[in-house]
Amino acid sequence: MIATICGFGAILLWSALALMTAASGAIPPFQLAAMTFAVGGALGALSWIVRPGAARSLVQPWPVWLLGVGGLFGYHAIYFAALRLAPPAEAGLIAYLWPLLIVLFSALLPGERLRAVHVIGALLGLAGVLVLVTGRTGGLSLDARYTPGYALAFACAFVWSGYSVLSRRFGAVPTDAVAGFCIVTSVLAAICHALFETTVWPVGASQWLAVVGLGLGPVGAAFYLWDHGVKRGDIKLLGVASYAAPVLSTMILVAAGYAEATKSLGVATLLIVAGALLASSEALIRRRVAAQAVK
Repeated sequence: MIATICGFGAILLWSALALMTAASGAIPPFQLAAMTFAVGGALGALSWIVRPGAARSLVQPWPVWLLGVGGLFGYHAIYFAALRLAPPAEAGLIAYLWPLLIVLFSALLPGERLRAVHVIGALLGLAGVLVLVTGRTGGLSLDARYTPGYALAFACAFVWSGYSVLSRRFGAVPTDAVAGFCIVTSVLAAICHALFETTVWPVGASQWLAVVGLGLGPVGAAFYLWDHGVKRGDIKLLGVASYAAPVLSTMILVAAGYAEATKSLGVATLLIVAGALLASSEALIRRRVAAQAVK
């Protein structure tokens, strides 16, 4: 239960990503990734000071590093490329198939069984995101000219869902190793920035604080919480609950004055809440039956 709550914490932190990114100014994507992942990696490394021996978690076989760096850097690099080649609304929606894929792929894990309530719950969540996106953009249109961008966005969904599900197969790997993944991701993002972007530094204290906040939260602590959640929590429920992130993100933008409240936001919220409740119903029933058996 605690691990699942940790996963919920990651989703909550990711919901602040849009606001904090907007507050960080006009920093290019790879530069922002390099800066924030450096902060996120440092966050984990600093914790080793009070936990002698935790740094040994970096000594892992190459498949672990391939999964960790491939998940963190791979997802962001492909997503940035998708946004360059396709409209953001459509690319973002396609990329957000990853929660549904987590639910489906989790059936391949030892001891996991895919049930209809999880699939239906994930589909309700996806419907909620679709309503939210179309409500903000006035509709979606898939243009064949942007097929490469759509394909990359689809690849994003597979990369993050694959990373999340396969992390459970490496459940013995300590979450401390995520600090190493973040640091390597920062270095790779910095190289991509040097190759493809022009440097734009934050302007003023507020933008610097937004960058640091991103590194501490949505691009820092969130990945540590998510790692613990998908390894030891209810991964199917976390997949369905992940659809709450874009809705919570929009609510935060509305509260901060960056966006306006719409009817689609209310409908999306209802769909995603319904999906999460449906997906969690089986676990609640199991706990109730177990409690009665103890009595």
